[in-house]
Amino acid sequence: MVEGGVTKTDRAELTECFRMAWRTPYIMRLALSAGIGGFLFGYDTGVISGALLYIREDFESVDKKTWLQETIVSMAVAGAIVGAAIGGYLNDRYGRKFSIMVADVLFLAGAVIMAAAPVPGIIILGRFFVGLGVGMASMTAPLYISEASPAKIRGALVSTNGLLITGGQFLSYLINLAFTRAPGTWRWMLGVAGIPPAVQLILMYFLPESPRWLYKKNRVKEAREILEKIYPEEEVETEMKSLALSIEAEKADEKEIGEDIISKVKGAFKNDVVRRGLYAGITVQVAQQFVGINTVMYYAPTIVQFAGFASKSVALALSLVTSGLNALGTVGSMLFVDRYGRKKLMLISMAGIIASLVALSVVFIEASNHAPIVSSIESAHFGANSTCPKYLTAPNQFKWNCMSCLKADCGFCSNPAGTNLPGACLASTKDLKGSCKAEHRVFFEEGCPSKFGFLAVVLLAVYIIVYAPGMGTVPWIVNSEIYPLKYRGVGGGIAAVANWSSNLIVSESYLTLTEHLGAGGTFFLFAGVSCISFVFIYRFVPETKGLKFEEVEKILQVGYKPELCCTGRGKPKEKQKAVELESV
Repeated sequence: MVEGGVTKTDRAELTECFRMAWRTPYIMRLALSAGIGGFLFGYDTGVISGALLYIREDFESVDKKTWLQETIVSMAVAGAIVGAAIGGYLNDRYGRKFSIMVADVLFLAGAVIMAAAPVPGIIILGRFFVGLGVGMASMTAPLYISEASPAKIRGALVSTNGLLITGGQFLSYLINLAFTRAPGTWRWMLGVAGIPPAVQLILMYFLPESPRWLYKKNRVKEAREILEKIYPEEEVETEMKSLALSIEAEKADEKEIGEDIISKVKGAFKNDVVRRGLYAGITVQVAQQFVGINTVMYYAPTIVQFAGFASKSVALALSLVTSGLNALGTVGSMLFVDRYGRKKLMLISMAGIIASLVALSVVFIEASNHAPIVSSIESAHFGANSTCPKYLTAPNQFKWNCMSCLKADCGFCSNPAGTNLPGACLASTKDLKGSCKAEHRVFFEEGCPSKFGFLAVVLLAVYIIVYAPGMGTVPWIVNSEIYPLKYRGVGGGIAAVANWSSNLIVSESYLTLTEHLGAGGTFFLFAGVSCISFVFIYRFVPETKGLKFEEVEKILQVGYKPELCCTGRGKPKEKQKAVELESV
């Protein structure tokens, strides 16, 4: 999926991180306290996937209206876009610590509102509040950790934020599973999210502001006091001088490109190097979302139900696998990104994604074609008034199968002798669901019983395995390396907005697409978009592995053109081009 910054790191940096954390626990206290924001980000984006199953059960309007389900899911994304914009202003004006605490208040308010919601509209309001917190946390937590960390282990500590995001998503699935039989189900799932922000609010109250922000606001004495807690005594003066030089350079850049966001954006698109960097940065961020990852993260249990697993608890348990693999994949990215390169890892990942999506499409289409047929005898068993009205008036009843029944907004009650045998097509009401289950049958509403169901779950797991180490994390790394230093903030911000906006489009349209195209057709559509994304990544994204920022800038000055194939042979040529430009 993952929204939020992920900074590259390596094994040596991780080792040094453990050593310094052991010697100076205060450093880890700062990083983990701020990192709760990343955890909340992951939890609140993942928990809705399971909660939605039970929200639909409690509110008939949500169950019947696809757009309402999509809005409940995607409203957090809409809030995140606004929250990221507000967060940028609060970060600069009031500081990183203040911004994190405001995000905590929004998280807490959103959790309480959702847990107590009497109607779907209030759930949507709570989701928007949570989204505001997500947007602020996604940019503020990594920034605070980065500015309050020793340079030697900065990458490793910021990477903990990425791990906490995926860890939060994984825990959200566990929490969902834990509350499947509790009274109130979804209210507990969503309400539990209020505990971590309350804890972080208390922790952050006793932690200092970012030393960089304090120095920039001429609060030099306070900045020094914090650095004295982070660095050995003999290194503090060196760090103060480095901080002074860095902030002077930043202020000089602001004078050159403008302090307000509009001036910075205009300047970015007028600058050839930055504009070409944006082609690459926006391409990878949009591609990250349009491969359909957040349909899996937000709707995983629903997709599992599409595969024929009607039980909500089973659907949640199986979808837990996808979240766990995503967390492991984030670790895999740390190990491989500096060994194989950014572009190569993304293209390999995209190839695997395309193959997985095509395979998923075929499986769902075949499952639909081989769905159990509807038996008029089984349907009549529950009484004429119980049978699906559209089935009763259909001229070709003998052609109806389970999928035909579901498309008619009815439910399929399986045969008591086996779920793959001819069953009944019934009106989808609570009473009839109860009657079906009372006879030890299974009532299917989202997907049909299928022999291919387990294969669909395996392919979802494969999809996550190939997505997470490449397209899951590398786009954020590319965006941290592709822009000149003075435009790095605005360039990364523009690309992040593109990521969130693409996320909103995908999450708001997925269920509607499945209604019109079916699960198989929707995955095939994502595969087609992924093919286009593959071409765009190949065309617009240079390999930045092993290159200094200045070398990347020189490549973009003349306009990047890809080699015949994206292998290691391309990198020396890019470096050579940079050397030639330098000599000129």
